[in-house]
Amino acid sequence: MPFCSLEEFTGAPRPADTLRLLSFNIQVGIQTAAYHHYLSRSWQHLLPSEERDYSLNRIARLVQPFDIVALQEADAGSFRSRQCNQVEELAQQAGFSFWYQQVNRNLAGIARHSNGVLSRLAACQQEHHALPGLLPGRGLMVMRFGDGKQQLVVAVTHLALGKRTQFSQLDFLCDLVGDARHLVIMGDLNQEADVLLKHSPLRRLNLHSPRCFMPTYPSWRPSRGLDHILLSDGLELLRSAVIAHPHSDHLPVAAEIRWPPAAQA
Repeated sequence: MPFCSLEEFTGAPRPADTLRLLSFNIQVGIQTAAYHHYLSRSWQHLLPSEERDYSLNRIARLVQPFDIVALQEADAGSFRSRQCNQVEELAQQAGFSFWYQQVNRNLAGIARHSNGVLSRLAACQQEHHALPGLLPGRGLMVMRFGDGKQQLVVAVTHLALGKRTQFSQLDFLCDLVGDARHLVIMGDLNQEADVLLKHSPLRRLNLHSPRCFMPTYPSWRPSRGLDHILLSDGLELLRSAVIAHPHSDHLPVAAEIRWPPAAQA
């Protein structure tokens, strides 16, 4: 199993031409360690909780060693989070110079569902798109770092649960970023890698296949690989792992890739 601790993944020295990436569905800071917590802690999706502050502190320590972090199910500042914008809070706690956010669902000020990106690099361009589907509330962020032939395009999303809608959303994604030479797709895609890479519209993009099965859900007994960092052939994957950090109902997935220092500058 490709699990490791945060210290195991980030402790080793790394070359200057690499980036460390992380994708994490943080479930708005709700600690979930068993199926019955979906019921017993469901109130935390609507009401404030002191445990959420503790969770954010733990998540901030997790993301701090990485260069680009994709977040799903973050609250953008509402009643349930005591008006705390969780993406901004994590950026401040972990020392990220840049953070970006896309609010996808605003429930009358009680909850504001969003995707987010924390970055050590400034994006030269960012795009926010609503994804197709019968129900609103799913979004796609497209971030562009650097320019010219070495530009890195990072697509961050959280897909729907149904396969038909997922494929429609992936078709939309491919139309937007299909011409990118260096592409990273990060997020909770709610689907296994084998289906995504062999049977979905992502086949058009010639993405790296994971080297092994990487289960991320449920966090207390992972059996499904729903969270992904997928790379185009123009990027070299040095290593990837699921981080043993059970502070949500998903586990985070990490990757280290090679990207030229000139492009990073």
